[in-house]
Amino acid sequence: MTDQLAGMRVDYRSAGLDVEDLAPTWHAQLAAWLAQAEADGVVEANAMVLATAGEDGRPTSRTVLCKGLDARGVVFFTNYTSAKSHDLRATRFASATFPWYAQHRQAHVRGTVEAVTAEETEAYWATRPRGSQLGAWASAQSVRVRDRRVLDDALAGVTRRFGDGPVPVPPHWGGWRIVPDQVEFWQGRTNRMHDRLRFEADRDRTWTVRRLAP
Repeated sequence: MTDQLAGMRVDYRSAGLDVEDLAPTWHAQLAAWLAQAEADGVVEANAMVLATAGEDGRPTSRTVLCKGLDARGVVFFTNYTSAKSHDLRATRFASATFPWYAQHRQAHVRGTVEAVTAEETEAYWATRPRGSQLGAWASAQSVRVRDRRVLDDALAGVTRRFGDGPVPVPPHWGGWRIVPDQVEFWQGRTNRMHDRLRFEADRDRTWTVRRLAP
């Protein structure tokens, strides 16, 4: 298998990416690449690999869905008692990578984190399918469970509890926003001479674009 892995490679022959090609702001550029990935048929183009670290410095990564994007940052929603939320409270930093393999592209967001407002959480919660709402109540995210039946029983219990009525936002559930100080756009090029352009913010939140070597 090692020999097979060593031989796995794709020579990216995509069009280049230069400073003149970028939108005026990092969030406009990210929105444009997201829209392009969706238009190209990428499944869950808003999926991003979220990386956090605990107090011990050990990193963890997992895929979440971006559910908000504007000048303030990128937003995802989760259980506030989950492992990722514990990490975020401990360090207040996170990074996220959008991997669009078919387009030979990545976008990398790095910065501090903040909880979104209750109003923002309520607005997003209202868009979720009822099954997803019930699942948020049923799952004590990241807690060890004996077997699958524990989860199925928990879901059945909250389904009976709410019946046909509305499902409110759980008190332990909401959104996190990554407030970036760096946002990098990566475009694959031939011979591994990729284009890397990074928006960087100074203390006054003035943004500068810099090119990085691949």
